[in-house]
This record gives sequence, structure tokens and C-alpha cells, in this order.
Amino acid sequence: MPKKQPPAVGSRIKSIRKEHGLTLEELSLKCGVSKSMLSQIETESVNPTIATVWKIASGLNLEFRALLEGKEEPSGALHLTRRSEATVLDLADGSVHLSVLSPLEMVNDLEMYILRMDAGAILDSKPHSPGSEEYLTVLEGNLEVTAGANSENLGPEDCVIYAADVPHSIKAVGSNPARAHLTVRFKQMGGRQ
Repeated sequence: MPKKQPPAVGSRIKSIRKEHGLTLEELSLKCGVSKSMLSQIETESVNPTIATVWKIASGLNLEFRALLEGKEEPSGALHLTRRSEATVLDLADGSVHLSVLSPLEMVNDLEMYILRMDAGAILDSKPHSPGSEEYLTVLEGNLEVTAGANSENLGPEDCVIYAADVPHSIKAVGSNPARAHLTVRFKQMGGRQ
């Protein structure tokens, strides 16, 4: 069976960049990939890593797969994650469950989860990259959120934003399980938000 060749994204990047009216330097500033690397990618001199293609797609305001397919998605496109299709991560000896809602191509920008915790369960997290934040909205039950030296108790429909670049934790308090929506937002380097 012949080996499948990776998609030639260089010419697609160049074409879409020109459609957007961007110079190599402007795209470099938007995506955090050097101008010389962009030039090599566009001329197919190098094969970019997946992480580099994600950065370029983000700089062009495109979905990752749209860049690979060489076409922009129509305005108003929907990206659906069905509950039955979501990846579920079981943590803390099975007492914490994270259902992944965000698409893989968003991994460098933000992550979205539905968090389910058994009563008394604790989710301890090490610091994320500098400037990272978490946004947590309680849907059911009660949670205690600690970030660094700060701590807050939350009930249903309470929302908290906290630094995630310090040690932080979420604990299900009380005698009932808890459920929440959790978003992790990573600060982009190179001046982008």
C-alpha cells in the first residue's frame, strides 16, 4: 500500500494569506511564527509541525481543518460536540470526570469542559502557562475553588474567574456531587490575546 503524503499546506497558507491581504510580516505578528519560517512553509521547503499549523490557522482566523482543506468555512458555521461523542477524562481515582467540549485545534487557546465531581472529590492542578485563567460556573452542587492563597465557596449559578498560573484546586463540598462548566484560557505570547 503506498504511503500517504501529508497535505501540502504551504501553497494553501500563501493563497489564504493573500486573500486576507496580509504580508508575511503581518501574518508572523498575528500567529507568532517567524517570517522566515512562514516563507519556508509557503514554498514547501519545510514540513511544519501540527502546532505550527495551528498557530498559523489561528493567525488567519481559520479552523485548523479549514486550513488543511484549503478553504474557509462559511460565516456562521457550527461546530457541534454531541454528549455521546465527547471525550471523558476520569481523574482523581475516578471521582472527577471531565467531558471535553472544545475542538482539538483550540488546544493552544482555550479548553472547555463539563466537570462532574463526586461529593468530597478534589481536582488539584499544577500551574498552567503564565497568564492563564480559568472560568468556572457551578451548575449543580457546591464547589470550593482555591487559587494560590485565595479561596471561594460557590453554589449553583455562581461564577468565578481565577488565575491558573499558580497551583489551584476545585473541591466538591457538602454531601452531594457537583457539576460545573469549566473553561481554561491560555494567554497568547507575542502580544495576542
